[in-house]
Amino acid sequence: MGLNPLTSEERSRAVSKATAARARRAEAKSALKAGTLGLDELFEQAMADEALARLKVTEMLESFHGIGPVRSLAILDQLGIAPSRRLRGLGIHQRRALIDFLEAQ
Repeated sequence: MGLNPLTSEERSRAVSKATAARARRAEAKSALKAGTLGLDELFEQAMADEALARLKVTEMLESFHGIGPVRSLAILDQLGIAPSRRLRGLGIHQRRALIDFLEAQ
């Protein structure tokens, strides 16, 4: 079963929506890196913002200074969080564990 073909107008709307979502996620990661956005705020915003809800937890971790791909996977393993998780998929205890871990660093 294939996907329905999109008209050129539908395709251009989808491209615009995807571009805006990528820009929103990049903006949030930059704010995390700069320290102008806290994790509590990010999780709160992700509840209402679909683009942020789809941000991968590994990408979010990698936006912090000193955390790269290897360290982000090690952190997730230590906290018992699957590497494929997105912000929307985190439970309350997983969020709290991430916040506590990063505040302790």
